[in-house]
Amino acid sequence: MKHAKAVSAQQLSAFSARYNESPSRRAMTNAVAKTEIADVTFDNRCLRGDRFHFSVEIPTLPVTNQERSGRCWIFAGANLLREEVAKACKLDSFELSQNYIAFWDKFEKCNYYLESVIDLIDRPVDDRTLCWIFSTGVQDGGQWDMFVSLIEKYGAVPKEAMDETYQSSHTAAMNSLLNTKLHQYAAHLQKRFRDGADNDALHAEKDTMLREVYCFLCTCLGEPPAVFDFAWTDKDKQYHIDRGLTPQTFYDKYIKLPLNDYVSVINSPTSDKPFGKTYTVDYLGNVVGGRDILYLNLPVEELAALTVKQLQAGQLVWFGSDVSKCGDRKRGIWDSEAFDYASAFELDFSMEKGAALDYRESAMNHAMVITGVELDENGKPVRWKIQNSWSDEDGSKGYYLMSAAWFERYVYQVVIRREHLSEAQRAALDTEPGHLPPWDPMGTLADR
Repeated sequence: MKHAKAVSAQQLSAFSARYNESPSRRAMTNAVAKTEIADVTFDNRCLRGDRFHFSVEIPTLPVTNQERSGRCWIFAGANLLREEVAKACKLDSFELSQNYIAFWDKFEKCNYYLESVIDLIDRPVDDRTLCWIFSTGVQDGGQWDMFVSLIEKYGAVPKEAMDETYQSSHTAAMNSLLNTKLHQYAAHLQKRFRDGADNDALHAEKDTMLREVYCFLCTCLGEPPAVFDFAWTDKDKQYHIDRGLTPQTFYDKYIKLPLNDYVSVINSPTSDKPFGKTYTVDYLGNVVGGRDILYLNLPVEELAALTVKQLQAGQLVWFGSDVSKCGDRKRGIWDSEAFDYASAFELDFSMEKGAALDYRESAMNHAMVITGVELDENGKPVRWKIQNSWSDEDGSKGYYLMSAAWFERYVYQVVIRREHLSEAQRAALDTEPGHLPPWDPMGTLADR
C-alpha cells in the first residue's frame, strides 16, 4: 500500500467527540449492551393486520425439519414433489427421503470434484479455478438444476425406505472428513500426473477413490435401497402396499412431475448480466452428465408476476433468497421494513441489489417453497406465504411470511414451469447461455 495513511491521534479525538455529542448514541449503547440488535431495532408496525391470510393459497402438508444441515434445497424440492404422492395416495402426512437424495448428491459431488481436478490437472495449485474447487469441496448446498439431475438419475423413495441418521441431519463432521479425503485425493492425482500418469491411469485411481467414498457414505447415511415396498394408510383408513418398487418406478408411478418443464428464472441486476439472456456457471454442478445450471435473467417484477401466475394455476414455487437479511425467525417474518437500523445507529445501511451482489454483501443462500400470496385490488403482490424446512416451532407452525418489498430485494431465483413464460421469455430461454465463473455470486449454493 504505497500511499496508505495511518489513523492519527487527531482523528481519533475528533471521532470520540462526534460519538459523545449524541445522547441517542449513548442511549443505544446502553440498549445493545444487554439486548440483541435485532430486538432493539425491530419495528413493531410490521406486525399489524392478519398477516397469515392470503387471497391465493395452495394447501400443503406440514413442514419438515432439515435440522443441523444445509440441505434446504433438497427439502424444498422434496416438499414440492411429495404433494403429488399425497394427492395420489390421499395422505395427510408424508415425506420423501431427503437422506436418499442427499446420499447421491454427496456421492455425485465427489465424482464431480475429482473429474474437475483431472480436467484441470495441468494447472498449478494456486490457479484460481482450482483454488475455488479445493476451497468449495463437497458441502450440503445446491441448486434447482442439481436437484433435478439427482431425481432424473436416481428417482426418489419414501422416508421410511431410507430414514434420517444422526449424520444426515448433523452434517458438519461428516463433511469435514469427506473434504479431507478429497483434498488428499487431489494431491495424489496431481502427484501422479507430475510423475507421468496419463488420463486412463488417473481415472483408474479415481475409481478406487469413489469406492472408498461410497463405503464412507454408507457408513454415515446408510446404503440407498435398490428395491423397496411402499405401504400407507390413506385418509379413509384404508391400508395399501405396493411391493418391489425401484426409486425410478416409484417416481414414475406416484410423482410424475415433468421436471424438464421447470426453468430457473433469476434476478441479477448487475452490469455483466443483461436481462433477457441466459447464463450457466462453469464447474458448478453435482452429476457429471446431468443437467447444466441454466438461468434466465429477468427483472424482479417479472419474477413476481410469474410466481403469481404459477400459484394461481395451483402449482407451488421453489425459490432461492438471502435469508440472512431482515428476518425474524421466531415470528416467521422476512420484511425489509421490519428493522430500523438507520435510526438506531444513525447510519445508512442500504445498498442497491446489483451492488450488493457485486460487492458480496448479499447472495442466495436458502431455498424454500412459496405456497400463497396476498394480492391487492390491482392484482399486485402484498405478501407471500412460505413453507420453510426449519421445523414447526417458529412462525405459523413453521410457515413464514415474506413481504413484497423483501421479495424484490432479496429473492434471486424462482423455478417456473415453461408453460407460464411469455413468448418473449421462452425465446430468451432458448438463446446460447453466457458462461459465468464459478465464483460469480449467482454460483452461490443454497445451504442454510
